[in-house]
Amino acid sequence: MASVDDVRRQFRNPPPEGRPMMRWWWFGPSVKRDEIDRELNAMAAAGLGGTEVAFVYPMGPVTAPFGSPEFLDLVGHASRTARSLGLRFDVTLGSGWSYGGPHIGPELAARKLHWDRREIGAEAYDVPIVPAWPGDEFVAAYVGDGNAPSSYVEVPVSDGVIHVPAGGQPREVLIATSRVTGQQVKRIAAGAEGHTLDHYSEAAALEHIRCVAEPLLKAAMPVGSVFCDSLEVYGGNWTPAMFAEFAQRRGYDLRPRLYELLVDGPGARELRIDFGRTLSELYEDNFLKVFQRWAAGYGVPFRIQSYGEPPATMSSCRHADLFEGEGWAWKGVPETRWASSAASIYGRSVVSAEVWTWVHSPSFRATPLDLQGEAHEHFLSGVNQLVGHGWPYSPSDGPGLGWVFYASGALDDRNPWWPTATALFRSLHRLSWTLQQGTPVRPVKVYVPTSDAYVAGGLNLYRVARRLIPASIPATIREAGLDFDLIDDDAIKILDPADVALVVLPEGATTAPATTRWLESVRTVVTDPTDHLPAPPFPTVPDVGVVHHRLDDGDLYFVANTSTEPRTLTFRTPLERWNPHTGNITTTRTTVLHPYESAILAPTTTAAQPTPPPQPPPPDLTATPDHLVEAVPGPWTVAFDNNIRPVELPHRWEDDPSRTTYSGSATYRTGFELEDTTTVILDLGPAEHVAPDSEPYLPDNSYRALITPPIGVAADIYLNDHHCGSLWAPPYQLDLTAAARPGVNELRIVVHNTAANALSADQHLLDAVAEVTWQYGRRFDLQHVEHAADYLNSGLLAVPRILRQA
Repeated sequence: MASVDDVRRQFRNPPPEGRPMMRWWWFGPSVKRDEIDRELNAMAAAGLGGTEVAFVYPMGPVTAPFGSPEFLDLVGHASRTARSLGLRFDVTLGSGWSYGGPHIGPELAARKLHWDRREIGAEAYDVPIVPAWPGDEFVAAYVGDGNAPSSYVEVPVSDGVIHVPAGGQPREVLIATSRVTGQQVKRIAAGAEGHTLDHYSEAAALEHIRCVAEPLLKAAMPVGSVFCDSLEVYGGNWTPAMFAEFAQRRGYDLRPRLYELLVDGPGARELRIDFGRTLSELYEDNFLKVFQRWAAGYGVPFRIQSYGEPPATMSSCRHADLFEGEGWAWKGVPETRWASSAASIYGRSVVSAEVWTWVHSPSFRATPLDLQGEAHEHFLSGVNQLVGHGWPYSPSDGPGLGWVFYASGALDDRNPWWPTATALFRSLHRLSWTLQQGTPVRPVKVYVPTSDAYVAGGLNLYRVARRLIPASIPATIREAGLDFDLIDDDAIKILDPADVALVVLPEGATTAPATTRWLESVRTVVTDPTDHLPAPPFPTVPDVGVVHHRLDDGDLYFVANTSTEPRTLTFRTPLERWNPHTGNITTTRTTVLHPYESAILAPTTTAAQPTPPPQPPPPDLTATPDHLVEAVPGPWTVAFDNNIRPVELPHRWEDDPSRTTYSGSATYRTGFELEDTTTVILDLGPAEHVAPDSEPYLPDNSYRALITPPIGVAADIYLNDHHCGSLWAPPYQLDLTAAARPGVNELRIVVHNTAANALSADQHLLDAVAEVTWQYGRRFDLQHVEHAADYLNSGLLAVPRILRQA
């Protein structure tokens, strides 16, 4: 474990570990070597740490069908090029999600239990077993007395006929059939179409490895990890070996009582728990362990988003090497918390997140501030490695903006704000790497009521469990300046109850006997944590999340303001503040976190320094006792390309009809005089609040910062031709002192907007989508592209000010 001094020394320029990565979508596949090389070089130049290649639906003519020799050769070329640039190269073991394809026939495909339910009379019936769909397999039949029987008996079957004996009237017959779900792999590349595989079948996993994973890995070696995306095998609740597996694992026969999955009765609850637990174990044994063992044979880690359907438990993650989440909500229980809790309990120092999945839709709408704000949410949920979602491969010589993924950000060098990306990714790298040091301190454990989730129905155990944990529980813990881990019935097997001070047990939760005994040894078990929480490390502040890590010789804290208002933190003793944007370290007893700003805090014995300037001036530009505030009156000019003209500030590009679809940069220039150069700070002004419902088409999981900044949307600042830095987030201030000189100074502000303006008029993209849909079928729908022009604000939207030492 590192020491605080070690981390402090490397904070400004940390090792490569922790650099953000990008999911790289290969459409088609339609890729060329020269474009592969160009895009990988652009990733490296921006400070990204690597890429995870994913193979998805066509956006143009397919040039290298999935799995073909040409395709595998291009994968190998990309891997070698990435390695030569110092980039990590990860590969997804298939096309689209979840795993499957043409190699998966009905015998290996995902299956569900289908029930036919019919009321009959007293006479005997012989019912031929006739498959309604290819791959249908008869499982069992039952008959019960009455209109709504509470119990049933199994009906004999011979020679393909169900023999229902004569009996009373009325009666009800239940017939269970194992049916292929029919689900096709989602967002699939050309040549990879087919069923999703049975995640409870080792034979299915081995067939996928033989036909898809093995050729891919051999082509790409060496790689950073092999990857499995989130589990989305909808309705898959059966496998041909279920009866034998259930009997072996649970110790009794499922067949006579199978109907209890459908019909309530005295023992149905316990049977449903056992059935759900069996599905979870089969997923672990016949999917997770199989892929992990195979990857380990090549010395490669297996990384997975282990949540969804089939019913993965939180502890199921432990059978993989690297755990990954997605979803943001630092006061809640997102998928990210599912993964980070497993990593904490099972000793994984690095836990990743698919970040920016639905960021500020549609494509190209996201700003650097949106990316920063959502990244902070993931850090607050326990993540310390970001995998951006994502980077669309797109031919440089194509028409219009080019290709985009159907949903999420298009986070590549087509964004006009890309010149600021290096600074953004550097700041996120500093935070990720720092949070990979030490061990998380999470004094509260929240029990996942897995048994109740099995009974509640639905195969997505994570979603059901999240619903069963009242939102007030995680919110209360986080608002108290503390953190928590989720625990489940498997996690307690390796947790010493003597080391657990507080467990929150959702009211009414069912616990297994072993869990009940373990809880009896825990110091405090409550249903409401409000009055039982330990003291926070420092006074709490609304909307400021805290992550605590313990190192060899001390503690580090990550703090982030998730609100649209500045928040002031006051400490009992001096603390160091490490600035992720600059790498600078100061010591203070009081610090301000501006909207969506973060910092690393570390205890110190050094006396607190005077609070460093600048703090934002009041909106009326009144001078403070310590600072003089002067507007920069101009005259100002603006240049789009080489067309220079006078301009009055504020200046919003969309107010000019000729600029509504312009995506790019503009240069603003002016001069100002200084008598001396003691502390010269540029202040672009405060941001304006945005109502949460101002973009009503956005889904709840689409992150955006709820402010309109004084620049639309990012800027590079030059003084006297010296690049002083980039601005994309509050407080929109920059120290110009090093570049300032007495007398006249030339200020140049290069403002970059988003590519959403151009997207709003890009008919080429719509035509490309129409063409591939006609040729390959409807494999995707572009999300919200009709709203690309909504609520855009580009330009220099306030009059800049200079703060100087009084």
